[in-house]
Amino acid sequence: MSKQDMQKKLHPKSAAALDTPDNPQAAIFQQEEELDQGLSGDVFGIEDGHDIKYKTLEWPLVAGLMITEIVSTGLLTLPSSLATVGLIPGISVIAFLGAFTTYTAWSLIQFKLRHPAVHNMGDAALILFGPIGREILGSGTVIFAVLSAGSQILAGQSALSLISGDGLCMVTFSGIFTIVMAIASFRRTLDGLGYLSIAGGISIVVAGIVGLAGAGAVPVQPGNIRVTVKTDFTTAFISIMNPVFAFTGHSIFFLLISEMKRPRDAMKAAWTLQITATSLYIVFALVSYWYIGSNVSSPSFLNLSPSWLKSAFAIAIPNFLIGGGLYTHVASKLVFTRLFRHTKHIHSHTYKGWGVWTFLILLTNTAAFILAVSIPFFSYLVGIASAAFVAWYTYGLGGAFWLHDAYYFQGGFQAWLRQPMMLVLNVLTVLAGAFFSVGGIYATIVSWIRASAAGELPIPFQC
Repeated sequence: MSKQDMQKKLHPKSAAALDTPDNPQAAIFQQEEELDQGLSGDVFGIEDGHDIKYKTLEWPLVAGLMITEIVSTGLLTLPSSLATVGLIPGISVIAFLGAFTTYTAWSLIQFKLRHPAVHNMGDAALILFGPIGREILGSGTVIFAVLSAGSQILAGQSALSLISGDGLCMVTFSGIFTIVMAIASFRRTLDGLGYLSIAGGISIVVAGIVGLAGAGAVPVQPGNIRVTVKTDFTTAFISIMNPVFAFTGHSIFFLLISEMKRPRDAMKAAWTLQITATSLYIVFALVSYWYIGSNVSSPSFLNLSPSWLKSAFAIAIPNFLIGGGLYTHVASKLVFTRLFRHTKHIHSHTYKGWGVWTFLILLTNTAAFILAVSIPFFSYLVGIASAAFVAWYTYGLGGAFWLHDAYYFQGGFQAWLRQPMMLVLNVLTVLAGAFFSVGGIYATIVSWIRASAAGELPIPFQC
């Protein structure tokens, strides 16, 4: 039996799709699948006997990584969204997005299981859109990861500055945070960060609870809430984009699943993430809004008394740190795997492999630091990148994954027509991705213009 026949036996659906003559993009990708080590067809192949083993993650560690990545600073923006649009619309949007992103996570995981050689969004785009799509979505993943790491650096900088009472220059705090973040991201495999992510995930949950306790202990305007709020479309839309972005994070799911012992357990991790995130978001937004009132700030921790403010931010630091390290690790891993896929440098301790990996870790962390402290409009740059890329990664592409696989695995257009509800759902999912992308770019630019006109943009290299 040939190696190709063995792969078909192990992955009959994927092989059938790749053999389809009407799917030239899949045919291109088949060439890479056939080169994977071993017979499993996944990106890292069979790892017995290798020095560096990637497929070590159990699903609870993957859940920890997902929670640390997604449930972070976005949590603190949600109470202000409720104040802008009202209690009922705000909570409804959060609940809907929690359910919606659970579906898109399921669609992504099913796509990964059918295409085990997919390691990142760029690889998935090769199947869907061809080589140009691979370059665009792969580059987008790296760009967003570096910018997100910069956001975590700024969050860590703010936390350290508040805790110390501005004891050091803010750029110095950013530098210290970046060094520790780089150390956390240095290990070649994700299992080290996986264990740290448990602390990161717990820290943001506990920080949220401490924030709620602080709001209850020293309330600002308790009960000053509105069920609905009449506002203009632009203001409401800008506010609603906070929960939209708070649920984004699917950009790294392929990389996480690629390092799992049992990729079929990935949905367990996704369920854990979605239940944790949606529940925490609703409770935190609701309780914070109730105790702080309609003038709640973003981030909401700024409304806490000084002692509670310092406590909440101090507890959240591990989340900012591990989240940032995860982003720079992912950016480095995507480039490293692209350079050395199917070579000895992936699984062996070689000078070239470790030299390139060290360079990538230093480059991504340094880039995140420089961008974060030098660009006055950095937070708006992150918002534009989120809308341009991550709105598609988290929302729109979930529909494209189902449409592609249903077409190539189940009989073309007839497969779509046999499942009209799924067809409508996934077409709407693609349209939602487009809506969130275009709307997110618009909302971010408008916010940027307003902040600039009000003189609210920070000073570069602020000390």
